[in-house]
Amino acid sequence: MSEAVDAAATGKTKYKSTSAGSAPKFEVPNFELPKMEIPAAFREIAEKGVTQAKETYEKIKTVAEEATDLLEDTYATATKGVSDYGLKLIEVARENTNSAFDFASQLITVKSISEAVELSTAHSRKQYEAVSAQTKELASIAQKAALDTVEPVKESLGKVFKLA
Repeated sequence: MSEAVDAAATGKTKYKSTSAGSAPKFEVPNFELPKMEIPAAFREIAEKGVTQAKETYEKIKTVAEEATDLLEDTYATATKGVSDYGLKLIEVARENTNSAFDFASQLITVKSISEAVELSTAHSRKQYEAVSAQTKELASIAQKAALDTVEPVKESLGKVFKLA
């Protein structure tokens, strides 16, 4: 065993060897911290700060939960609007394809060029009217989807700014 070194005399940490081949055990000096009392004013300020932090956290938590609900509703509404629009596009494509096949089958049966021109003119007029109506309907669906999606966001943002 090695000798204990006097920490007070040398300013070094004491250590003791336990047995041959093992590492020495270090003893950390025990420093006593001076006892300080925190002034009451400082304690009050700290308590007010903690209270305000808790209140702010609760407000932020509430706003975050509302924002999450709003986003879920917004995505659901937007998804429904896009789905409606896509379904209408499929319907429009089906109508236009059927019209083109009908025109082709009628065009095969014509007996003269004048009859072909007349049929073609009638088909073009009918298709122009159909495409105009389809475009208006698609625009209406897109506008409704956009308004249905944006309106709740607009209302919620107004509420959030009032809270802030």
